[in-house]
Amino acid sequence: MSVGIVAIVEGHGEVKSVPVLLNLILRSMNVWTVHPDPKPIRLHRQKLVKEGELETAIKLAQKKRKNVGAILVLLDADKDCPARLGPELLRRARGATRLPVAVVLPKREFEAWFLGCLESFRGFMGIPVESEAPENPETVGGKGRLDRLCHGMRYSSAVDQVEFVRRMDIVLCRRRCPSFDKLFRDVRALVDATILSDEG
Repeated sequence: MSVGIVAIVEGHGEVKSVPVLLNLILRSMNVWTVHPDPKPIRLHRQKLVKEGELETAIKLAQKKRKNVGAILVLLDADKDCPARLGPELLRRARGATRLPVAVVLPKREFEAWFLGCLESFRGFMGIPVESEAPENPETVGGKGRLDRLCHGMRYSSAVDQVEFVRRMDIVLCRRRCPSFDKLFRDVRALVDATILSDEG
């Protein structure tokens, strides 16, 4: 029986897009025995960073979802330093479950990953066909830059994020966005830990 990775996210867009993104990553690894749960648990960022709330969400995930093998917490770093907030959230998450768990904070926001593989979206939603990824895409405003690139259209994370994810070149994104590379490596670690646990 396959086991699942349950994601805990902060936005409506991520509820739709993160399972798709995890599928892309897992298939690129040729992993077929682990799958993303199709319904991530959504919790406002203010609650996620508040002591006790993340822990409650993790316990809820284990209670309400079937075949849970691992937990992934994903939220935008925003103005916080990922190197400080990430380990703190990971400490709390590990204290709430015996399952393998990972915490990933896109720097500064999820949409920065789209800028990291901008060539994937040429001609989509009005993005110019000559578009190229900016240097250090995680240091510029992801949503604002993306919105300006979508000539004649307005980017909405709740509606459009999943469609961008479906078109992502994850190889390019890993190369250009360190936080996305961390996501990839963390998913690999979750898969390895989940498979070992399942075999045990």
